[in-house]
Amino acid sequence: MKATFKDEIQTFGRSLLLPIAVLAPVGMVMGICSALGQNYMIEKIPFLGNEYCKAIFSSVGSIASIIFQNIPILFAMGVAYGMSKKEKGIAVFAAVIAYLTLLISMNVHLKLSGELVKENMAFVGQGMVLGIHTLKIEALGGIIAGLLAAKVTDRFYRLQLPLAFAFFSGKKSVAIISIGLMIPIGLLIPFVWDWFTFGMSKLSSIMMAPDIGAGIYMTLNRLLIPFGLHHVLSSTIRFTEAGGTYLIDGQVYVGILPAMNKILFELGPNSEAWNEYMPTLASYLASSQMLTTLFRIPAIGLAMYHMAYFKNKKFAKGMILTVVLTAFLGNITEPLEFSFLFIAPKLFIVYAILCGVFAIPLQMLGVSIGYIRGTIFDFGIFGLMYENTHWVNLILLGIVNFIVFYFVFRYAISKFDIKTPGREDEMSDSSLLNNKEYDKVASLVIEALGGKENIKQVENCVSRLRVDVVDQKKLNMDLIRESGALGTFIPSSNHIHVVFGPHVEFVRNSVDDQLH
Repeated sequence: MKATFKDEIQTFGRSLLLPIAVLAPVGMVMGICSALGQNYMIEKIPFLGNEYCKAIFSSVGSIASIIFQNIPILFAMGVAYGMSKKEKGIAVFAAVIAYLTLLISMNVHLKLSGELVKENMAFVGQGMVLGIHTLKIEALGGIIAGLLAAKVTDRFYRLQLPLAFAFFSGKKSVAIISIGLMIPIGLLIPFVWDWFTFGMSKLSSIMMAPDIGAGIYMTLNRLLIPFGLHHVLSSTIRFTEAGGTYLIDGQVYVGILPAMNKILFELGPNSEAWNEYMPTLASYLASSQMLTTLFRIPAIGLAMYHMAYFKNKKFAKGMILTVVLTAFLGNITEPLEFSFLFIAPKLFIVYAILCGVFAIPLQMLGVSIGYIRGTIFDFGIFGLMYENTHWVNLILLGIVNFIVFYFVFRYAISKFDIKTPGREDEMSDSSLLNNKEYDKVASLVIEALGGKENIKQVENCVSRLRVDVVDQKKLNMDLIRESGALGTFIPSSNHIHVVFGPHVEFVRNSVDDQLH
């Protein structure tokens, strides 16, 4: 039971990635449009003030903004798809219907209880969502709808009804049952909402504590990476009261991401809200992540290269450079983190604590760089193109991070003879991955996992294959290394994570092809 619950939580964490993955590139597009439309940018580059340029930026920004205006329904679909084991398309369909039912059910409760207000809706947590005056529970509503739809789909997609009702059997029953179950949930939520927000506010007092809150969050975020639960933590801070509530321009925004979206894409760096909130919001999003992707990971990679055995330096250089660039360009840090996590777990704990400690100065230095991912592209768009970001302070703090992480890792590797890349007697060969020979990689992976008959289910997240196997004893770690995997992790019995970095989705597709 315990293992099953842990697996469910991990699957839930992965399901949150799909909507978040959509927000990141759309946010970059909105960031560019917003920055190029700012008055200070037009003063520097006058042709941006041309009516055609303004129309283009405004139009593209408006199109992109629809994504952010409908984050809850994105979560409903993403969670339903990720959590359902069967008939994922039906689950997504049911999730949308369940979410609409949730909105109108809460509206009915507010009407019957006389709590529906017509003015100052934001101050009592109400608002218009998809044309329905309802309680604004934001992304949580989408998550509830997605979870319900996934469970109903898996349970009832083969439901058999009496002959008179046979038309409504099977897949058709899923949406109908979802509606029926969501109605009482929607009527109940307003009763318990105050208790929920009270609990989240208590968590917020810790996670959002001035200055040190960002440090606590970043340490926990890193420590949860091996279990795949860091996505759950980040989504909680981004989309619930645990990330604080913010009154901006007469509207209440719940969680750090909706608040940042309002300030970053609409109000701009010359607004009062920017100075008041952005240093705090950014320290939980891109700014703190930039310290990791642009400074800490390169520092650790350099330390590993310098400590590699001379005979392995050439090979280690290519491997380390690949995983460093993966973080620098794509915000995928797990390949490098996994290279020392399991051989030196104490060092990983030190790493997580240092990440938290060195996130604390961000708010003090006023660093106000959006957005989510924290890559070099985010730095260029949201750091350099926007005013009042204090990007120089990020670089200065980043240099300090680079120096500290480099010497800590170099000392630890030498002192404790940690077998980081380049220090093993035999190194894994990543040539198959680099040559994109994913069919050969898949063949090795399937054989290493005990063959087709030993594989129950294969999924993937951003950087790892996540595989359920019948018999864990049949795993062949040497073959896994031969496939070019950067690391492995067994979080629970008969479940293994295999790290392939940015190649993972292509490897998973090839594995699926060969399994079926």
